Amino acid sequence: MINNKKIVVIMPAYNAEKTLEKTYNEIYQNFVDEIILVDDFSSDETKEIAKRLDITTIVHEKNKGYGGNQKSCYRAALKAGADIVIMLHPDYQYTPKLIPAIASMMAFEEYDAVIASRMLGNSALKGGMPLYKLISNRFLTEFENMLLGEKLSEYHTGFRGFTKKVLETLPLEDCSDDFIFDNQMLALILYNGFKIGEISCPTKYFAEASSINFVRSCKYGLEVLLVSIKYRLAKLGFKVKLFNNGGKILDLEKELIYYNRRDL
Repeated sequence: MINNKKIVVIMPAYNAEKTLEKTYNEIYQNFVDEIILVDDFSSDETKEIAKRLDITTIVHEKNKGYGGNQKSCYRAALKAGADIVIMLHPDYQYTPKLIPAIASMMAFEEYDAVIASRMLGNSALKGGMPLYKLISNRFLTEFENMLLGEKLSEYHTGFRGFTKKVLETLPLEDCSDDFIFDNQMLALILYNGFKIGEISCPTKYFAEASSINFVRSCKYGLEVLLVSIKYRLAKLGFKVKLFNNGGKILDLEKELIYYNRRDL
């Protein structure tokens, strides 16, 4: 715990057998109360490795997509009694060593959510980020800041943390099951008046690290533009379903299989 807050790390996983153990071994266990991995119907040995590492492991009986995986992660974390939830991808693209810093920013009630930004500093290209991804990231971020009225350095990192209050307030079940879920979630956080903090984070791009291809990146970019426009319309008083406040996190789905059940 940090400041008497229960810290739960969630790991949305898909075919992460080559990087999961390395990621897990760099988590400072004395700062984390529980680690929960949700395997989104991987075709490799991800769930077996997670079980061997004694990670609380949930397996989808069918692939639910990146956003659908996160929804299961957050439901499980809340059911486990988390006060603060840190999402860490098990592909070793982000350093787990920043978990205590991210958690502390929320545990002492300075922020409601924290994102680990690859754009603060000059580490993105040095870490191997493709130039087209860097350019598109900066363009989309500027567009979003303009329409959302914010000054975040990026909206597209997969390393982020949330308080229990944020997760219980947002209507996440109404969000997409695809990659745009991340962006919708941040827009909802800002729309509901929560405060987002940022921390600089180095990144690593390599063969085993997960990444969406160029075509899906283009689709994601267009969806990001749409989310920003919907946000602005909602702020202007138009009814937009994405920002329907008051949704609650649902209970755990019946088709989830628990390998390490613990207190869930």
